[in-house]
Amino acid sequence: MQDFLVHSLVASIVLTILANLIPRLFPKATQKAERHVHEKMKEAFEEREDGTRPKVRVFFPWKTMIVVSIVLTVLLNLIGLLVQR
Repeated sequence: MQDFLVHSLVASIVLTILANLIPRLFPKATQKAERHVHEKMKEAFEEREDGTRPKVRVFFPWKTMIVVSIVLTVLLNLIGLLVQR
């Protein structure tokens, strides 16, 4: 149990560092993503004002959830195999 806590703490620190460094390494990609989000928000507001968009939009990313689940399962199993050795 103690090993799990240490591994999860190290993974948390590494992921935090990566989440902060990646936008700095690729600033144009970050700006592009921000512009894309702003454009989508603007389109959503315009569609809502025109009445062409329903007030409630349900978004359930089930395909993404399945892919992420499979990838994380494989990664955790690989890490488990490497740690056992």
